[in-house]
Amino acid sequence: MAKALTKSALAAALAEKAGITKKQANIVLVELAQLAYKNAKNTFTLPGIGKLVLVNRKARQGRNPATGEVIQIPAKKVVKFRVAKACKDAVLGKK
Repeated sequence: MAKALTKSALAAALAEKAGITKKQANIVLVELAQLAYKNAKNTFTLPGIGKLVLVNRKARQGRNPATGEVIQIPAKKVVKFRVAKACKDAVLGKK
């Protein structure tokens, strides 16, 4: 399997494609991440890739795997990423 694309490799590819410097591309990536963090509560969408959504998880019962003891897991908010259909089709191929 191929290696994962690093931040610097992503910035270099973006810079080459957009005709900007690597430093400018790196700034774009950092600002995009900051924008996603600020707007995740209201749903942040990356067109064609997916969206960040805030989800409330219900309280539930779990089990301690070491002792088998039943424990109560409290309700909490979590951030999830929902992949767009276009991204799924591009990566996995159409059925």
